[in-house]
Amino acid sequence: GGGCQLPAEWRPLSEGCRAELAAIIVYARVLALHPDPYGAYNYLPWQRDPPGGPQQGAGDLFYSAEIELLCDQAWGSMLEVPAGSRLNLTGLGYFSCHSHTVMQGYAYFFFLRMDENYILLPHGVNFQEAIFPDTQENRRMFASLFQFSNCSQAQHVLSFSSDWEIQEDNRLMCSSVQKALFEEEDRVKKLQQKVATLEKRNKQLRDRVKKVKRSLRQARKNSRHMELVNRKLSEKLSSAGGQIPYINSLKQENSHATYLKV
Repeated sequence: GGGCQLPAEWRPLSEGCRAELAAIIVYARVLALHPDPYGAYNYLPWQRDPPGGPQQGAGDLFYSAEIELLCDQAWGSMLEVPAGSRLNLTGLGYFSCHSHTVMQGYAYFFFLRMDENYILLPHGVNFQEAIFPDTQENRRMFASLFQFSNCSQAQHVLSFSSDWEIQEDNRLMCSSVQKALFEEEDRVKKLQQKVATLEKRNKQLRDRVKKVKRSLRQARKNSRHMELVNRKLSEKLSSAGGQIPYINSLKQENSHATYLKV
């Protein structure tokens, strides 16, 4: 449950805003699906070390897809491959907190990213959906992202004209949203730094308090020891004080005898 919880400052973003943040966007058809073994991208929290081996219980939850690009990648994408290229996409299936699922023979709009090993994965920008089915609504939504002259299914998408003023307004709105998000991230980082500094100071204060407590305990121990020594000394003085009158009387007799002789 804790792994599925979104950050406290999370806010939903529109698909247009998330498209600006997605690393790669492609419009492609799924040619084939292949089961994926248990691995770095395919696991459930309780399946990291299952009793019967790492792949036991995974079944057909995880799979990869062979996809064919129906258009060139979207404007601004990092992927430099033309329409008609075939790519392998992994990280698909049913996970504990989200699902990236496709069906063979259907076309989708994909938000993708590439890891350090050049493996293509779904890019769930802002913890939201990364795969969009090929519907009229989604075609209209992503109509401004592709160079349709290079699309093998151009006749299906060219019918959607782009209202550039609306797009520019949306772009400005998305820019302000992104700016607000970046400012919020900076604010959170600064707060985290302040919290770390306060925790460090708090630890220093706790250490000082521990030292003071140790000194106080030692002072009390020394005080009790001094009280005991004083008590014993007082007892000795009181026992020795009973002999003082006898000594004084002897002194008086001796002084009187000496006076008579003179």
